Amino acid sequence: MKKILLISIFLITSCGYQPIYLNKNPDNFIFKKITTSGDKTLNRKIVNIASMSEDSDRMFKNELILKSKIEIEETSRNSKGQVSSFRSIITINLTIKNNELIVKNKVFVGDFSYNNRDNKFDLVEYQDEVKNNIINKIIEEIIIYINL
Repeated sequence: MKKILLISIFLITSCGYQPIYLNKNPDNFIFKKITTSGDKTLNRKIVNIASMSEDSDRMFKNELILKSKIEIEETSRNSKGQVSSFRSIITINLTIKNNELIVKNKVFVGDFSYNNRDNKFDLVEYQDEVKNNIINKIIEEIIIYINL
């Protein structure tokens, strides 16, 4: 009997667990102004997936500045001098300002190394897939960073 009572009390009172993506304050992703520079498609994808929006009517909102850069480096060559592997690097500099005062500033970097493909069409498709995977990983990190 005591065990049942103890288990039921334990189940009723939780430990305070909350999902990290639970956004209790939806104002976290509403900004007075969103300024982007660098790769336009990358910035647009970040703003859309993270559900960031712009509302210039409110006076106390923060300003978001996104600077992005994508690099594809040749990391190694074979004995014939042909490229045998690449590395894609995506860098996002996120700055949140409130009245010209920097509230948050962080650089998010994601990279991935992969081998060259014989078919160049397959290589371009694979590079796009790698780029999308890195972007999704960085977006998750951005959401967590803004929520904290």
